[in-house]
Amino acid sequence: MDILKSLGHPEEIFNLFRFKMGGCRSVMPKLDYESMSESLRTCYIYLNQTSRSFAAVIQALDGELRHAVCIFYLVLRALDTVEDDMSISLEKKVPLLHDFHSFLYDAEWCFTESQEKDRQVLADFPTISVEFRNLGQQYQEVISDICHRMGVGMAEFLEKKVSSMKEWDTYCHYVAGLVGIGLSRLFSASQLEDPEVGRDTELANSMGLFLQKTNIIRDYLEDQQEGRAFWPQEAWSQFTTKLEDLAKPQHLDSALACLNLLVTDALRHVPDVINYLTRLRNQSVFNFCAIPQVMAIATLSACYNNPQVFQGVVKIRKGQAVTLMMQATNMSAVSSIVSQYSQEILQKVSLTDPSRDQTLLILQLIREKTLSQDTLPSRAHHLSPVYLSAAMLLAALSWQYLTATAGQATSTTDMQGH
Repeated sequence: MDILKSLGHPEEIFNLFRFKMGGCRSVMPKLDYESMSESLRTCYIYLNQTSRSFAAVIQALDGELRHAVCIFYLVLRALDTVEDDMSISLEKKVPLLHDFHSFLYDAEWCFTESQEKDRQVLADFPTISVEFRNLGQQYQEVISDICHRMGVGMAEFLEKKVSSMKEWDTYCHYVAGLVGIGLSRLFSASQLEDPEVGRDTELANSMGLFLQKTNIIRDYLEDQQEGRAFWPQEAWSQFTTKLEDLAKPQHLDSALACLNLLVTDALRHVPDVINYLTRLRNQSVFNFCAIPQVMAIATLSACYNNPQVFQGVVKIRKGQAVTLMMQATNMSAVSSIVSQYSQEILQKVSLTDPSRDQTLLILQLIREKTLSQDTLPSRAHHLSPVYLSAAMLLAALSWQYLTATAGQATSTTDMQGH
């Protein structure tokens, strides 16, 4: 079926074939488990259990950054598990979220009352917290600070729906922008990236917001079916009195108008994404950051003006996804990909769409930004055959991740916007 969907795109068929044949497995990074402490080995077991493919993507990161991101992921996964658990009363949940960062320094704290599927990261939190305390102080400070700020933000939105567009930005900041900021600070703390990468919180926040908004837009129907609502009222109230009515066939025109408005709002983060990626110099960090961003703009292009958003799940082709992830290993290629999908969206803009002017404006800004990148040298390394093979690996792993999460609700701790 995936091959059939890729007919007319021969490069996708070729790359999908290479992916299915497992041609990149030989360069899969191997962790030296023998040299690890028992608790660190357990952390990687939990990482594989909670996000199997993301565990492999972490292994592609260089040096000590690998362990720092692993622990960062598990800490936020534990925090997110508390937030998601509807069996925990608000009276108990709010203090837990506010105080969660302090448990990182409590060798005995654990929580055994969760009913969530990832409850083991709470039940055995001492194993995670001891490895947190084994990290360098520069990493501990970042993880603790982000955990604190995210917990407070989660508590704020427990009983509060996303109303205004400004609140949408705030919510996405808490659940994804802070992840981008935290990762950026870890990149700089590892000295794999310049200090400016960690200092520029505005660009890092945009990286997270772009991914989170894409997932929220794509997941409209499933969120509705699960009783969740993340589309901002300020947007949908312009077109309907009830958010759920957008899924009704008689409201299709209003639904598409609202959809296009939100896609346009998400696109305004793309210039910041490009600026962020141009600063990266480490290849493993660049791949880690760039791949989800190109996947997001491809997904937005697929969603724009698409009635399927209100009828099912919009997914890009597997061959398309693998090809994108194999290509997104340098700034020139990323700019070309962004330009390609921006042009696809441009071709879909209707003369009667209420957001037409705003959409055309942001697409023009993106076009100018991508054109300007063609004249600038990329800071990412020139690709050796090993990195090309590693890109294939990351494509395979990331596609597994994408497939596993495509039908899930938006989540904080995938750290790529899910």
